[in-house]
Amino acid sequence: MKKIYSLLLLLCTILLFISCSNGETYSDLKEAERDAINRYISEKGIKVIGEEVFEANNQTTDVNKNEYVYLPKSAVYMQIVRKGCGSQIEENKQVEILCRFSEYNIKADSMLIRNDIAYGAYIKGIYYDLSAYPEKMSVTRVGMSYTASFVADNSVMYAFHGSASVPSGWLVPLSYINIGRPEKAGDEVAKVRLIVPHTQGTPDASSSVYPCFYEITYERDI
Repeated sequence: MKKIYSLLLLLCTILLFISCSNGETYSDLKEAERDAINRYISEKGIKVIGEEVFEANNQTTDVNKNEYVYLPKSAVYMQIVRKGCGSQIEENKQVEILCRFSEYNIKADSMLIRNDIAYGAYIKGIYYDLSAYPEKMSVTRVGMSYTASFVADNSVMYAFHGSASVPSGWLVPLSYINIGRPEKAGDEVAKVRLIVPHTQGTPDASSSVYPCFYEITYERDI
């Protein structure tokens, strides 16, 4: 019995070694992600600015120059297209926010999902007219920290990724934009563009180590 156990243990060790030798390590995947982000920035002609420039410019990015601010705490790159009407989310308050968005896998160079235009997709065998479903998330602010979850009913993100967890990258802009509803001529909802690493992304992005590009609008629900 001891001989059989020893042989099985040796066989498992050999198989594990072969598997590790042939597969990519987490370090390899992170490096590939960094390469994909850098390539995307170069191909799209993105001008990266630091937080100090961003703060000096009253927390704005020049869209005409295709500026994105790099936020080292989250490793997210953010372009504020529109600050939005209304005000920031109040402290110690829970609000519901409607979002229109597109989610693009930078590493695979493919659009994953979107509800910002007339667009349909089969998700788990069910056909969705995605433009009919604005994403709704419930957001709570405590101090300068935000937590959120998707409202599962009619949630495109929940249907596609199987999780009500809001990617942390989606919450990064909330410290810099207003969340309101247009009430008069000239009012516009907030709009941002983000490059989000896997550590701030969806469960799928996190497990497969890929970065995403998002274009998102934020509007306070009634």
